Amino acid sequence: MAQERRDGGRGRDREERDDGMVDKLVHINRVAKVVKGGRRFGFAALVVVGDQKGRVGFGHGKAREVPEAIRKATESAKRDMIFVPLRSGRTLHHDVEGRWGAGRVLLRAAKQGTGIIAGGPMRAVFETLGMHDVVAKSMGSSNPYNMVRATFDALKSQMHPKDVA
Repeated sequence: MAQERRDGGRGRDREERDDGMVDKLVHINRVAKVVKGGRRFGFAALVVVGDQKGRVGFGHGKAREVPEAIRKATESAKRDMIFVPLRSGRTLHHDVEGRWGAGRVLLRAAKQGTGIIAGGPMRAVFETLGMHDVVAKSMGSSNPYNMVRATFDALKSQMHPKDVA
């Protein structure tokens, strides 16, 4: 009997490791370096890593081969992780806005059962973070790098109610 998928078909690039971390490949870009003999092609990868319990990070890696670029990006993401306080372990405490370059994102807390309503790169961040209910809107740049950085800017600006009081 085949095992049934419960992630809506969106988990094909998710991989869980033995250390409890989940990583998602957000973007692969083919880059070229022009040299005397022609062009040398390489790859750049953007990866988001999280423990689905409030810790998340992103990394950028470049290499001549795709698997090596992904490995470098994953290592980079694990080095620079942030902790995000979640309300009831599922959503934000308050609405926040983040900016990076021309990218602007608006993140709103949502009631239980709403799910993750967000576009590509932002969805990867929320899934690896362990957030279950959030509404996100991207305004401005649709560049995946700017969207991920703007999302992280918004998440960093979130305050826990105990810190405010």
